[in-house]
Amino acid sequence: MKYLGPLVLMITALACTAGAIADSIPPDPRVKLIVEELELQRSATAMRTNPAWNPKRIVASLPAGLAQQMPELEAMLRTAAGAVELVIDTSNNMVPSAETLAGADAFIGVCTPTTLADASPRLLWVHSYMAGMEGCTGLPPELTEGRIFTNSKRLASPAIAEHAMAMLLSLSTGLPTYMRAQVDSRWDRSRAAGAKFGELRGKTLLVVGLGGIGTEIAWRANSLGMQVIATRNSSREGPDFLEYVGLPEELPTLASQADVVVNALPLTSSTAGLFNQAFFDTVKPGSIFLSVGRGASTVTDALVAALQSGKLYGAGLDVTDPEPLPADNPLWKMSNVIITPHVSAASPGSMQRTAIIAAENLRRYVDGGNLLNVVDMNAGY
Repeated sequence: MKYLGPLVLMITALACTAGAIADSIPPDPRVKLIVEELELQRSATAMRTNPAWNPKRIVASLPAGLAQQMPELEAMLRTAAGAVELVIDTSNNMVPSAETLAGADAFIGVCTPTTLADASPRLLWVHSYMAGMEGCTGLPPELTEGRIFTNSKRLASPAIAEHAMAMLLSLSTGLPTYMRAQVDSRWDRSRAAGAKFGELRGKTLLVVGLGGIGTEIAWRANSLGMQVIATRNSSREGPDFLEYVGLPEELPTLASQADVVVNALPLTSSTAGLFNQAFFDTVKPGSIFLSVGRGASTVTDALVAALQSGKLYGAGLDVTDPEPLPADNPLWKMSNVIITPHVSAASPGSMQRTAIIAAENLRRYVDGGNLLNVVDMNAGY
């Protein structure tokens, strides 16, 4: 009889576990394809092994604008939450009030210092709809330690890569000049007789930051017949279609060899201001500079000087420093520069993948599984 108590407890625990498994929400079938195609990484440990894991109340930001871009997201989140309380916050700035965050153990939205400071001590998991985590890096340890952060890295990589290639093709063929003439209804063939960048086939493209975005750009450039080299922070490993992968300290040497340099870096303490005058002094004369990483990694005055001197053939910028770029900045008037207002990620495919992975991570959190896209807050990505 002395074993009856422990036996009852064991049977009860097994029954609860079986019930939890039976009640688990199955994953969206699209998740597997996204994970495989974009090589999303899952955490090494399951949430259920974390002593603080106890999903009770989850807050998700979903302002009207975002709901319009991802119309299926709310229903997906509610399905993934199951019986756990889910609070949808419609604040336009995606910064819920302290009252809304009270008692929440998880938050889905945009990571900001205010949100972390206002959150309950119970807050364990934060998921960002964005890839950039600079808003929550470098904060006091009491705001980040013990909490798990995930984000949307790699999910917009195909769209950003296509945007980068569109800018490259436009610059290399002189389309910005023709577009300016079209606005004036002017038939101007003078550009055809001027200096040209030339065909892309056989030229060298350097990807600075071989992450999700950089890999997608590299693959597309290789498909156009370009020789692709890259730098990455973690290792020298890369896909077979890369000729060479170097470490960050090799950037000056590799930049001197490249006809096209692509900034695909996250913003960290080591990448801020990386593309400065010293960098542009090392680039190959007549090269093209593309920036789809973070604007603050480029020193704008140094970029302007490199363009004005003719050291650079042209530049394609989806990100600038500052943002918005002031109307009196010389970059706006340059015929060899393309500027887009940080919109390269804005595609239906990106929005759909963002919604699917946000809901999938919520499903995994509630189920105690392994989360996708866990962020190393010390590294910043």
